[in-house]
Amino acid sequence: MFSLAGKCAVVIGGTSGIGRAIALGLGSSGANVVASSRSEEAVDELADCLEAQGSKSLRISSDVLDRPSLQRLHDEVLSSFGRIDILVNSAGITKRVPTLDCTEEQWQSIMNVNLNGTLRACQIFGKTMLKQEKGRIINIASLSTFVAFHQVAAYGASKAAVGALTRSLAVEWAAYGVCVNAIAPGIFPTDLNRDLLDSPRGKELIARTPMGRFGKVDEVVGTAVFLASDESAFVTGQILAVDGGLLASGVNQ
Repeated sequence: MFSLAGKCAVVIGGTSGIGRAIALGLGSSGANVVASSRSEEAVDELADCLEAQGSKSLRISSDVLDRPSLQRLHDEVLSSFGRIDILVNSAGITKRVPTLDCTEEQWQSIMNVNLNGTLRACQIFGKTMLKQEKGRIINIASLSTFVAFHQVAAYGASKAAVGALTRSLAVEWAAYGVCVNAIAPGIFPTDLNRDLLDSPRGKELIARTPMGRFGKVDEVVGTAVFLASDESAFVTGQILAVDGGLLASGVNQ
């Protein structure tokens, strides 16, 4: 069970943090994996890692703000592997700022990466999956899809919208054999949030997490492999939290 042997996966935003862990995890489960991001150096490095563990890969950089670059990524992967079975949308940005001080440019920048970038990739890769009548799309949502975090309104709004987009596409595409789900990671130290976790806010997050610790990025992998596999064939439109119990928590002591 849960073998991805022979499947082709694309992980956008797949060269760092949670995306990198998922890319390597899909590869270790048997998939051929193309991990893409804006950094050509990072793309090359991760392709080397994937090939070292037995996956076939490609070296293609892309930018979720640039639709033609995503189309080129899609076209080259499809040309090389003949099909695209799995898409993971992991590119994301955030900025902590009081909402009254958040400029329209800052708001639009976060929305354009987190929400519009996810939509662009889903449209481009989803079209091929619909033709195949099979596919798995895994978006990366957030705890802020469900609950508010102080002074990150743009990020929270973008991730709430990713949750809504996930459900909408799941409903539209279910009849074509394409399952669209999302993972809402708990608190995982990455380059995106490391400074935040060393602050009093980090201590509050630990206190609110029943397991009493932050997650390790590898702990997201099993959920991603399940959602990418044939064993999740009747699962769509779901947002699965991997959060150490934080969303379930009221009072911990």
